[in-house]
Amino acid sequence: MANNNIVFGIRPVVEAIESGKQIEKIYIRKGAEGQLMSEVRDLCFRHRLRVQEVPVEKLNRLTRGSHQGIIAQIAEIEYVDVEDILERVPEDETPLIVLFDGVTDVRNFGGIARSAECAGAHGIITSLKSSAPVNAEAMKSSAGALTRIPVARVGSVRNTIKALQTEGFQVVAATEHSRKLMYDADLRKPTVIIMGSEEKGISKEVLKLCDEQLAIPMIGAIESLNVSAAAAIMLFEVVRQRIGD
Repeated sequence: MANNNIVFGIRPVVEAIESGKQIEKIYIRKGAEGQLMSEVRDLCFRHRLRVQEVPVEKLNRLTRGSHQGIIAQIAEIEYVDVEDILERVPEDETPLIVLFDGVTDVRNFGGIARSAECAGAHGIITSLKSSAPVNAEAMKSSAGALTRIPVARVGSVRNTIKALQTEGFQVVAATEHSRKLMYDADLRKPTVIIMGSEEKGISKEVLKLCDEQLAIPMIGAIESLNVSAAAAIMLFEVVRQRIGD
């Protein structure tokens, strides 16, 4: 991690939070106690920041400076609100959004962002809690896409899905467990494509909210694709349908 992407020490971290810097994650030494650290934890909670307790060795690897048991990782990009994504959609284009339900690998995050940008998607939505950080490796994997496509972080994936459905979006789950193939759905309408975690896929709670559950046809012996590859296939099925419209 580059030094210019981290802030360390209690007071500098507090100042970074209070000044409105977009923070990817806060690392706090396991077992760290005291009034100041308690106040920092409360501040992180109020600002809905991701906090991870780590061994002191982790902090020492991130910086050689006097970290006082706390390091803030500054975001590589400027996150936006979901409303910003919707407002940026040109009037002559049909909205297309990718929503992550637990994509935790930074290379998959970057790879999907690259495919999404190439397919003309208008934004990516990810969770504040269970999501890969947009760090230098994600940026590299995206081949520059993460500097072009807007990304929003939300506290509740389920509430976001409900809000988008109210806005007229159909919410489509990419899942190998469906009998309906992606070719059999109408993806020319305003669409949100949901991609699940690398290990567990899309959660049952989120699947229940989806308007469509679509599978990619598989012929080989391996039962599923990497999430980044699956996202690319789904996205370009949308492109195929819309170009041929």
